[in-house]
Amino acid sequence: MRVRIESDGEKLALTELQDWLARDLRARALSVAAVSTPGPTMGALDALEIVLGSAGDIANFAVGYAGWRLARAGGRVRGARTLTFGSSTVDVSGLDPEQLADLLRRLEAGDSNDDDVQS
Repeated sequence: MRVRIESDGEKLALTELQDWLARDLRARALSVAAVSTPGPTMGALDALEIVLGSAGDIANFAVGYAGWRLARAGGRVRGARTLTFGSSTVDVSGLDPEQLADLLRRLEAGDSNDDDVQS
């Protein structure tokens, strides 16, 4: 399963999240790749693509993401809140680790008919 976390206009947030995941004991084993889009801001970080190969990966990413979010400026979420999987996009900024992991499992299973997911 490949998911993307979009910058939401805050490129620095993606860099911080990528660094956080690389330092997190469980999440650092995940495949996290920076995605840049060619254009006027050539080389600017636009998204992180994360490969989640198992239920353990999903849980480790969910806990790592939630930990990063809580550590940032008292939990205020700016940037890196939008998760994209296939044609589904969702704002994950308000989800706790269990809710995020559950959402990812449902997306992987093809159940995107949830109110939290917008296509």
